[in-house]
Amino acid sequence: MSRLANKRILFIGGITNIGAAAVALLVREGARVAVADIDAQAGPASVAAYGDRARFFPVDVRDEAGIAGLVAAAVAWLGGLDGLCQNAGLLRAGPVEHFSAADWDAVYAVNVRAQFLGVKYAVPHLKAAGKGSIVNMSSLAGKHGGPGRAAYSSAKAAVIGMGNSLAAELAPFDIRVNTLCPGWIDTPFNRPAIDFIGGDDAVERMVAATVPMGRQGTPAEVAPIYVYLLSDESSYVTSQALIIDGGSYS
Repeated sequence: MSRLANKRILFIGGITNIGAAAVALLVREGARVAVADIDAQAGPASVAAYGDRARFFPVDVRDEAGIAGLVAAAVAWLGGLDGLCQNAGLLRAGPVEHFSAADWDAVYAVNVRAQFLGVKYAVPHLKAAGKGSIVNMSSLAGKHGGPGRAAYSSAKAAVIGMGNSLAAELAPFDIRVNTLCPGWIDTPFNRPAIDFIGGDDAVERMVAATVPMGRQGTPAEVAPIYVYLLSDESSYVTSQALIIDGGSYS
């Protein structure tokens, strides 16, 4: 039997990288998925192969009215809501003395404020369903910062703290909140950090020296965690920051 049969999921940030891999697996496991992203041109094609199991919804997560409208439209299409996944992110890197306040605010707007807003507007629908699961995206950077990533690391730490608080608040409604903390996953998203560190070769040397498994992960190695956390298999799992990093953090 499919592990997510008939689960109704809103997945924000779902057309590339980890998000795309996760959406593909959620659909394969029986979920119906409202896939939201800022790229309105690429979005429809990204879900075309899933037929009526997925639909694309454009959204700019920096816009509160846009998130409110997204949740309403997604719930109308899905017929309710069982799970929310928030994967939209922004990474900017640079030395602190040259890092602008505008860049700092942009990182927080996408990585923290947007996730708060997604939860704010999704929770009434999860309560109406009688239970639910929220999976937010942080990063290993939220547990262990690195040079040039003060904004990103602190924002991702905030996501972990937010998740812990929300888990306590929403547990009486049987709504679980967990946070993913991937380490080095091989995607273009990491390009600003890679460039700051010194390029691809420098990152590969760093990964070889600091990750016990000796390599970067792949989106396909993160996607199954979504299935577990959205399924009833994890019905007693909440307030966790799950690290997927090849063993580099201990």
